[in-house]
Amino acid sequence: MSSQSVSKVALPYAEALLESVQEANLVEQTNQDLSLISTILLESIDLKRFLNNPLIASIAKKNVLNELLGNQVNDYVLKFLSVLIDRRRISLLNAIIEKYLELAYNLESTIIAEISTAIMLTELQQQALIEKLKNITQSKNVKLVVQVNPSLIAGFIVQIGSKVIDTSLSGKLKQMAFYLNSM
Repeated sequence: MSSQSVSKVALPYAEALLESVQEANLVEQTNQDLSLISTILLESIDLKRFLNNPLIASIAKKNVLNELLGNQVNDYVLKFLSVLIDRRRISLLNAIIEKYLELAYNLESTIIAEISTAIMLTELQQQALIEKLKNITQSKNVKLVVQVNPSLIAGFIVQIGSKVIDTSLSGKLKQMAFYLNSM
């Protein structure tokens, strides 16, 4: 399935979940729960394979998720995961979570800034960057998604939607090489 068609399928599920948790006033809790699930799926390839395997019975998948997440996430999220399993859409969980968080953050006027840095930013540096990005984007809230990429040598790259701000040493060297090659 192409990323565009995955996105089309994921959107209605994300909208339905957002609508139901809004009615229950659990948007913030669900944001945290889905971020936790996303992290677990990133760290556990075995769990991801288990959930994506069509040969494993739905009841087994539900039992594993209930056992794993039962006391960590709210009931709306558990029921939602059951619906995804029943409809054979659990393989789209990461895309659905991304769409859900995108919709929830838009609702809260929050932007997602993906940061690639050469080294991990301190809490103070992250807060300063958040404040600067709030000013640049005129958003109420900024959510940072930080990745460490040592190949940047120094500095960082910020991506907000399709906009990219590259302050890395690697990026500056590429710009210089491009300039020198164009002469």
